[in-house]
Order: sequence, then C-alpha cells, then structure tokens
Amino acid sequence: MSFYLECKKMKRTGLVPAFFCGGLLAAAVPVLNMAFRSEMYLGLEAPPIQILMDANWQMMSMLNILLITAGACLMYHTEYADNAIQRICTLPAKESRLFFGKSAFLVLMCAVILAVEAAGMAFCIFHWFGHSGGSGSALSAGLGSAPSGGLGNALSGVFGNIASGGLGNIASAGIWSVLKSFGYAFLLMLPAVFGALWIASACRNLWVSLGIGVVCIFTATLLPVKSFVLSLFPFAMPFQILADTPPQTARRFMIAAAAELLVIAIGELIFLKLRRSFT
Repeated sequence: MSFYLECKKMKRTGLVPAFFCGGLLAAAVPVLNMAFRSEMYLGLEAPPIQILMDANWQMMSMLNILLITAGACLMYHTEYADNAIQRICTLPAKESRLFFGKSAFLVLMCAVILAVEAAGMAFCIFHWFGHSGGSGSALSAGLGSAPSGGLGNALSGVFGNIASGGLGNIASAGIWSVLKSFGYAFLLMLPAVFGALWIASACRNLWVSLGIGVVCIFTATLLPVKSFVLSLFPFAMPFQILADTPPQTARRFMIAAAAELLVIAIGELIFLKLRRSFT
C-alpha cells in the first residue's frame, strides 16, 4: 500500500520522466563515444563489454548516482514541505513504512534506468563489435575455400560457419555479458539508494540533504577504485565494473552490498525511533 501511494505522489513531481530522460542520457554516452571514437576501441584485445564499461561506466554511474541523490531529496522534500511528516508522527502509522515505500519506488526507478542503459550497451556491442568476432570470421573462413572448391562451396561454407556458431554465439554471449554486468551494477547501486534516502529523511531542508549527497558523490570519485576497503563506501560501490573484477572480489562486493543494505535499514529504524521519541 505504501508503494502504491508513493507512485501516486511521484506522478505529480515529474520524477518518473526525469529518471527516464536521465537513463536515456546515460545510455547515449557509449553510443556517442563509439560513434565518434570507435577506432580507439575496435582494435583492443578484450571482450566488448569490458571495453565499453571501462570507457564509459564512470560517466554513466556518475549520472546514475546524481539521479538517485536528487530523486531521494525530492521525494522527502514533498513530505517536509507540506508537513506530512508531522501528521504521520501523530498517527499510529509507522514512519518506517514511508521510508521503505520510497526505497521500493527508487529501486524500481534504478532498475528502469539500468535497463535503458543496458539496451544502449547491447546496441553498441552488436553494432560495432558484432562483425568482428563471429560473422566476420565465418565469412573469411567460407570465402577461403573459394579457390579450391568454387563459389558454391564458398557460400555454403559461409552460411555453415554462421549457422554453426557465428551470429548465434555473438548474440548469446553479448546479451549474457550485458545482463551479468548490469545485474551486478544494480546490486551495488542499492546501498547508494538507501544511503541517499537516509540522508534525505534526516534533513528537513532540501538543499542540506542535496549538498551532503553531492559531497558524498565527489568523495566517492576521489577514492581509488582498486582499493577494496575504500570502495565499500556506499556511494563508491556503483563505480565498480564486473568485467575487470576477479570473481572472488566480485562476490565480496556483493556480500558487502547486502550487508550495507541491512546496516542502513537497521540504522534508519533506530534513527526514526529516536527522532519520534524526542520530537
């Protein structure tokens, strides 16, 4: 019920189209990068998803975290501006339901923008890298038989190689790598979502919460990405990339993200109880 009410309230704020436009902007980053500088990346010896994420993810994740911070501040500003928080405190309803309802809505918005960005990344893989790994090799392998077996054998070799593993392997490998990378990014983004909402719930002034959030974001950009301990900062975790992270380290990051979610949720419950006791 709280999630449904949050959806109704957010319709009046323009937050949904703002998130969608932000997702389109972030998705355009790799497309424009490849459109203007594709020669810099096509010759690299690495999986396409790793090349694209290394080149674009820092900017994309920065846009995502800015959207999350601004969205969290706006969601709680609507409550404080109309004194809705004070009314909730006088009712038997729990403030924690308000926090988790907003969290669910913001998590849904994060899933939407990541889906849009994943579509943009998949387009880059299939448009610029799709002809270099499977179909191109299949074509060269088939045409290589032309001098010895004629054009008919060459064409049959081309289509046989493509059917046996060319385009199908590219599509399945590309889609699976994109899904894994953005699923990992979604999980590591959740502590930033809860952290931004916790800051917004603690500050009655919109500009104070927004300022704290921006300071946290720029602090995260100063932390070294390769340092595991420093990267556990909730606003720094979304900058991590699955493609160039060892599997054991990636598992540690996922466990740490789940632990941070639990800690932030418990901390919010304690904070709300203390604030209700002293106000």
